[in-house]
Amino acid sequence: MKLIRLRYKKWFNILKGGISTNNPIVVTVLGICSSLAVSNKVENALAMGFGVTFVVMASSAFISALRRLIPGKVRMVTYMVVISTFVILVQMFLEAFLPLIAIQLGAYVGLIITNCIVMGRAEAYAIKNPVHYSLVDGFASGMGYTFVLVTVSLIRETLAFGTILGMRVMPESFTNWSIMALAPGGFFVIALFIWGIREWLKFYESEE
Repeated sequence: MKLIRLRYKKWFNILKGGISTNNPIVVTVLGICSSLAVSNKVENALAMGFGVTFVVMASSAFISALRRLIPGKVRMVTYMVVISTFVILVQMFLEAFLPLIAIQLGAYVGLIITNCIVMGRAEAYAIKNPVHYSLVDGFASGMGYTFVLVTVSLIRETLAFGTILGMRVMPESFTNWSIMALAPGGFFVIALFIWGIREWLKFYESEE
């Protein structure tokens, strides 16, 4: 029982770290380019967030399972091959079942291959830990990324289009903030969000 409790505690700490203290956008400032590009609408943010979560989980688990067989000299190349395979699967899924979102996301789905979050978790965690922990770590990192994207997109879509998931939430008289549909608006919202979360983390740590 003690071993089970310790295992669940480690899983919980990994999850908490990925979403808060090790959040890839807020703390390590990774994935900013895609965040600016796809967070203008909630549906785009959800698709990208879940896509990245799947890729980082699948690639981390695969790399962790083969970690004793991957030569050090070709480690990075192996990461790229594994990650690109899962990214292609995500892209094919979007094109088959969500073609409009695939068009809106454009090249940014393919650029998950170069997303430092995915590569970073493979190098920092998956190559050193068992599969089950790597899966949890990948899920935590992906959900941390998705949380920021969706939160920012809720603000941007509301102000830019007066809608959330295409449904009108602002009065017809509301003047759309066109800047929020563009990258500068996203940069402003993300910067404020990162500042707010970091201040909250400082307060939370001081209380502990």
